[in-house]
Amino acid sequence: MLLFCHGDLGSGKTKFTYGFLSYFGLEDDVSSPTFTIVNEYKKNEINIYHFDVYRLSCCDEFYAIGGDEYFEKGICIIEWGEIIKEALPNNYIHICFSRDLDNEHVRVLNIDSNSNKYKNIIENLSKE
Repeated sequence: MLLFCHGDLGSGKTKFTYGFLSYFGLEDDVSSPTFTIVNEYKKNEINIYHFDVYRLSCCDEFYAIGGDEYFEKGICIIEWGEIIKEALPNNYIHICFSRDLDNEHVRVLNIDSNSNKYKNIIENLSKE
C-alpha cells in the first residue's frame, strides 16, 4: 500500500504519519525523515516506510537511492510525493492536506485513489 501525501508546509502530513504509526504502537519511535529521506519501521511482520522527499529535485534522485524498491516491501507513506509522481506505482491513495482558514488547528483531508481497490476502501470509510 502506498499513501501519497500532498500539501503545503505545516498542513499536517507529518502529524498524519505520526497518527498512522501510532495505530501500530510506534509513536515513540517516530521522527521526520527530512534529512534521511526515509525512516523504516517494523511492527510484527509489517514493514512501514516513511519518506519525506522534499529535498529531492526529481525522480532520478529517488531512483538513485533505490526508493522505488520499497514499494513492494511494505506500506509506504510519502510526503511531497508530487516531486516523484512519475516514480510512483500505478496504485496508490492520494491524500491532499489543506488548512481550514477559519480554524488554525483544523486540517482538511481530501482522499482519493487511482485504484478501484482503494476507492472501495475510501468509500467505506466515508460512510462511517
